[in-house]
Amino acid sequence: MPQRQYNKEQSKVAKANPRVILPIEVQTYQDLASKPEQFREWLDKMIALFPELFPQSIEQGYTLHDMLPASSKLPDVRFRRIRLKAVNAAGDKQVVTICSSDVMPYMTGFTNEVEKALYLRRYGVPFSALTYVFGHNDDYWYRMVSSFGRYEIVGTVVKNPEQLPSDLLADEKHVHFNGEKAYIATTVGGDCVLGAALALTADEAALTAAYGHFKDEAQHVDPDYTPQTVNTDGWSATQKSWQALFKTITVIQCFLHAFLKIRNCSKKRCQSLYAKIEQQVWDIYHATDRQDFFRQMADFQIWATRELTGPVLEAAHKLCAKADSFALAFDHPSAYRTSNMIDRHMIPLDRWLFASRHFHGNWSSAELQIRAWVLFHDFSPYCPRAKAAQQAISPAHRLNGFVYHDNWLHNLLISTSSTGLNINHRKC
Repeated sequence: MPQRQYNKEQSKVAKANPRVILPIEVQTYQDLASKPEQFREWLDKMIALFPELFPQSIEQGYTLHDMLPASSKLPDVRFRRIRLKAVNAAGDKQVVTICSSDVMPYMTGFTNEVEKALYLRRYGVPFSALTYVFGHNDDYWYRMVSSFGRYEIVGTVVKNPEQLPSDLLADEKHVHFNGEKAYIATTVGGDCVLGAALALTADEAALTAAYGHFKDEAQHVDPDYTPQTVNTDGWSATQKSWQALFKTITVIQCFLHAFLKIRNCSKKRCQSLYAKIEQQVWDIYHATDRQDFFRQMADFQIWATRELTGPVLEAAHKLCAKADSFALAFDHPSAYRTSNMIDRHMIPLDRWLFASRHFHGNWSSAELQIRAWVLFHDFSPYCPRAKAAQQAISPAHRLNGFVYHDNWLHNLLISTSSTGLNINHRKC
């Protein structure tokens, strides 16, 4: 089989969003838009309430620019545009469209009419099924979903630079891309998925490029952002890629992965000792300090050498050999020591991939679909029976501590405002 070759520029995937979407009913918006003085008064209030939704340069003022012409899709809806007084790097004054969250981007429909279909798409419901239930056609739903992939993930999810997580988790989800193996380089922090990019190989160069999209987007929110730790499995290329992206980062190796290797061997070859092995390994994990950790690790190694044989003993020795790596967690008490948080997000990702039959197309279209799923996942409401639902509506709500709108899709659309336009958002 000939080796696949794909070329892709990230600029074709994540683009700056020159729109500000605000929580206002479309009819109320239309009434204000026809009255310039009242519109400016309302807009000034919105800038004061939600400064993070606007380009930072709006602090230097703006002028009312024009009204967009009527669209053939929604002829009764017209949006106003403003021109910022600040001059950008290209010597131009940025023109920004002020929109209502009642209307989907590019006038493709009303938010309340499509939100249930997009909610189902998060679970991998086929586009043909969405067409059968909600009308339109398959291409309509495909294009609408793909359009969300062009928003920056970090800037959309994290609305305050101070909420950027200092401790991250990273792992690769194995997928099929045109019948061949590929990898989704996934970054999680603050219990939200903050990065997902397709890599065709799992070597250091490919993973550095894939995880680099998260770095670029995070530093659009805060140019000085540098995470303290990242939790990964034992794959060397993953660890090296993060060390290349952030020179001062500490890589915390996942303790759970080391235990799972011992468990898999023990259950097959020495079931009688498995309970004892499990207890000792997790006692090591729960050591009170570094000295206690190394003491218990040494005791376990002595016991394992005396009681275990074959692959089980080999797995135990591998665990002990990584003691220095595991002990780094004691220098960073807030770091993630296991991959539990990222696993919670990869399980629904895996189900979505299975339902969607993975990817059959070009690289950019695959990434658009992945990134759209991430935003749907971060903003979709928790299951009402989940414990997390008692504290927050969605993962994004939990991270930020607030929502702009009670409806998840309205909240997502509003959160996309001005993403990628600012060098950095103001502290708010």
